[in-house]
Amino acid sequence: FTSTREAGELVTVITCIAAMEAIPESDLARAGVAGKILCCECGTPIDPNPANLCVACLRTQVDITEGIPKQVTIQFCRFCERYLQPPQQWITAALESRELMAVCLKKLKGLARVKLIDASFLWTEPHSKRLKIKLQIQAEVLGGAILQQTFVVEYTVAYQMCPDCHRTEAKDHWNCLVQVRQKTKQRKTLFFLEQLLIKYNATKDCVGIKPHHEGLDFYFATESKGKTLVEFLQSMIPIKYGHSKKLISHDVNSNTYNYKYTFAVEVVPVCKDNVVALPRSLAHKLGGIGQIIVVNKVHQVLHLIDPDTCQFIEINPVTYFKSPFLPLNKFSELVEYTVMNIEPVLSKDRNTFSGQGKISHKHVLADCWVTKTSELGINEDTMHCRTFMGAILSIGDPVMGLDLRNCGVNNPDLELMATEKIPDVVLVKKVYADKTLRNRRRRWRLRRMEGLPHMDTESCNNEMMGFMEDLEEDSHMRQHVNLYKDKTKMPIDEDDEDDEGVPQVTLAEMLDDLEIGADATGGEGDVMDD
Repeated sequence: FTSTREAGELVTVITCIAAMEAIPESDLARAGVAGKILCCECGTPIDPNPANLCVACLRTQVDITEGIPKQVTIQFCRFCERYLQPPQQWITAALESRELMAVCLKKLKGLARVKLIDASFLWTEPHSKRLKIKLQIQAEVLGGAILQQTFVVEYTVAYQMCPDCHRTEAKDHWNCLVQVRQKTKQRKTLFFLEQLLIKYNATKDCVGIKPHHEGLDFYFATESKGKTLVEFLQSMIPIKYGHSKKLISHDVNSNTYNYKYTFAVEVVPVCKDNVVALPRSLAHKLGGIGQIIVVNKVHQVLHLIDPDTCQFIEINPVTYFKSPFLPLNKFSELVEYTVMNIEPVLSKDRNTFSGQGKISHKHVLADCWVTKTSELGINEDTMHCRTFMGAILSIGDPVMGLDLRNCGVNNPDLELMATEKIPDVVLVKKVYADKTLRNRRRRWRLRRMEGLPHMDTESCNNEMMGFMEDLEEDSHMRQHVNLYKDKTKMPIDEDDEDDEGVPQVTLAEMLDDLEIGADATGGEGDVMDD
């Protein structure tokens, strides 16, 4: 020591150190005093941890997001609006949905090595083709310490056409063909079929539709999708179908076969408001109904009614194709008559017999005397017939009917009937108003399906107008058809509203047509720029 003073101070320090006593850790815990240590890197007081490092220094040395990509590409098909979920599955997912989150997280390869705490979407411009997800993860680092970190992953949406859309755009790549045919020149049933396909979106899986002079051809990528359409048609209209397949190729090594399948669907060639002549044997099996009857409805089965007794029957497709019959007329061949007198038939005057089928209580049987509208004032002779429209007909009403006395019909079942059993005229449908007036008052329209021939001929246009009149008169048929408001039609005049009794579609049954206007980018369906 250099001096006696320094030696004395050293002795004092040693004495004080010897007198100090260590405080037990249990006493510190009871006193509520937490022990602190210094970070071995920066010296910041921290709580003890296995790494002896503060969070800032720990993050500089260890990155738990290493191995997780921050820039990812996701494939999107803009034709069907589906995302690719590796390896080959395409799924539909809305923006910021759970399905899209699952697709995005499955694209991150290193996410299985850490524990995912939270994931959420960050807002991006809708047309930026970018998706951002904020992820919060945890992982065990040096010495068993748990580190939590938050980072953002950016996804770039790349356009890629899915295999289904490839087949659709190719227009010649198909494995299943559904041929729908109705062997008649009438189109009412096909018009109804078109509206059914539109309402229920039954052709969403079609890769192509081609018109045929007797029907339509639907092309599908797989047999199961074509079978789905056939089952839908079977539940809506009376049909029968056949199935065939043709071998295209065969791989001997893998023992795989490539077929093309064809469904031949035949629709019953009978339409609404047709007059038919039943075979005698079939009429006897169906409760002794008359052979000359009227087709009242065509849905899953044929609804027919006897104008002489108001007896009605339902014929399913199996029964029809076992004993087929053809219509005696087209709707354009009907003649307009004017009702000169009409009297309801009393129950005691009806023709009844044992074994008779069901009688319709919705219709009223009546004796009717009519004359042709074109011969009013010229020919005073009237023709008598019975009709099932006694509830809606009155004296002076125009009505459409088939003149069996003067028309030359080639029908084998009609030729075998006795002359006295063939009525002179069969009344089919009441005429509520002139077609031009009804068309002017009609404030709704129908959608047409792409791929169908448009109404280029006058006969097709007249049949379409008749089909729309049937929709106005039959509320049950309207349940299967979407009717849209026609904004191009002028408001109905007050004078036109005075025509009572004309069937009309209520405003509540009409749908607003979807019109796509200009979006925020200024274009109508503009393609997004990179």
